[in-house]
Amino acid sequence: MGKLTAQAIAERALEIGDTEGLDAVTIRRLATDLGVTPMALYWHYKNKEQLLIGMADHLIGGFAPGPADDRPWQAQLRDLAEGLIRTLRTHPCAKNVLEQIDPVAVPSFLAVWDQALGLARAAGFGVDESCLITKYLLQSAIAIADAPVHGQAEPDRAERVRAKQVGLQTLPADRYPYLVEMAGPLVNGTDPVLYDTFGVDLVLGGIEALAARR
Repeated sequence: MGKLTAQAIAERALEIGDTEGLDAVTIRRLATDLGVTPMALYWHYKNKEQLLIGMADHLIGGFAPGPADDRPWQAQLRDLAEGLIRTLRTHPCAKNVLEQIDPVAVPSFLAVWDQALGLARAAGFGVDESCLITKYLLQSAIAIADAPVHGQAEPDRAERVRAKQVGLQTLPADRYPYLVEMAGPLVNGTDPVLYDTFGVDLVLGGIEALAARR
């Protein structure tokens, strides 16, 4: 085995988190999987908190937003949101990892956030508004990437979905007409591509509408 790197450790930790959950990600487990002693991992990550930060940095590092260019800020902000969504979706445990760390401690996240802030300023927003816009945008991207529509199939999912759909369809139609009418798509979800594009459209549409008032 070649020289052990922080990136290799983080990648294996993400693989374990994806399949077994973050509780299964421990220094001892990683050492066993990588064929080294726990001490070899401590050179890179002193504890679980540092490991989670390393996992987040490695994960988001897979998406390197290019420098600002001459395109309209709307196009650049869309690329940033969609690129982040694609990157986060590569690992089902991504949202759980990000929930357990301070993003300010993650260099690759800071790079994405800083670029988003710059684009918000380029759109004409003030400091406070730019902070809020980027927080909503990045949180929305994380939520979209974690949507069940992209989740792995579960053995009993079909039956649970069917039962939930029946439950909505049998509601009193005079009281809940639209829930009854749309029970199918509400429970089964929509096309994944439509889900993503509509989600990004929804968020960016609001930002663009606000910018147009400036």
